[in-house]
Amino acid sequence: MHSTADQGLTLSRAVVTGAAGFIGSHLVESLLADGISVVGVDRRTPLRDPAAAANLGHVLDDPNFTFVTADLRTSPLVPLFRRADAVFHLAALPGVRGSWGERFAEYTACNVFATERVASACEDARVPRLVYASSSSVYGNSGGATDEETAPCPESPYAVSKLAGEQLCLAHARQAASTVTAVALRLFTVYGPRQRPDMLIGRALTAALGGPRLNLYGDGSHTRDFTYVGDVVGAALAAATGPLDTTVLNVGAGVSTSVLDLLSTVEELTGHAVPVDRLPAQAGDVDATLADRSKAAAVLGWKPHTTLLQGVSHQLSHLTARSLRP
Repeated sequence: MHSTADQGLTLSRAVVTGAAGFIGSHLVESLLADGISVVGVDRRTPLRDPAAAANLGHVLDDPNFTFVTADLRTSPLVPLFRRADAVFHLAALPGVRGSWGERFAEYTACNVFATERVASACEDARVPRLVYASSSSVYGNSGGATDEETAPCPESPYAVSKLAGEQLCLAHARQAASTVTAVALRLFTVYGPRQRPDMLIGRALTAALGGPRLNLYGDGSHTRDFTYVGDVVGAALAAATGPLDTTVLNVGAGVSTSVLDLLSTVEELTGHAVPVDRLPAQAGDVDATLADRSKAAAVLGWKPHTTLLQGVSHQLSHLTARSLRP
């Protein structure tokens, strides 16, 4: 249902790209819990990909969920998007370190070209709202809390690709004849159950529980705004339904935590030290991220509810439960 920015939107049918991923699977879960019909799109299929199966296995039998295996770079998208009240575009090739060098062509294809196809298909299918998962990495080393008026200064090819995708969505929505409004959410270091195994908190918990030692890049003084996945999902839902014009919003906890303090939290919860191997800082890793989330609070009425201690505890519970499965 399309309505004016003053009235907001009501969701009955939504499309989630990257549905088999970390954030995407949580979003699918929440939409289904709200009684919304969901089309999940991902190039990984739960039938053959163990991570996709672990993320989506529990919702595949839901009568309101349809999973479609499709590659956003090549598959016809307009038929998938027709009758959708909102498209949540979460699919992307992630990772700062892998984006340097020859693989940048893949990042360009997945994060820029595919996003242009998604935005164009939203226009053609007359989708009222496109919610794009951008990244705080677009800010680079800005220093202090960043608001949406802070000039982007990406420090890695990955960040460049995410900024390009964000701007493509906004450009499509700002065309005079466009019926779609686009909301780009700049997400700050998302964590929680089902987090990608290459990310810091999962690696730290695994190391504390007897897994491989943690590779610590730099001296651990760099800080991050760690944001719990459930809070991110809440922001995405609010962005899809809120009375908004095309805009950019920060989504972060608004709390600065050093990596060393994060490791202390992991040690407190597990009762074990985190064994680390210290390595040089990596190109593209910024010194600090911190969200000024006042705009999201003002226009969405959104605020995070999960502390770092609570969120890491949830992630720990998920890890230990998974390790106990036969």
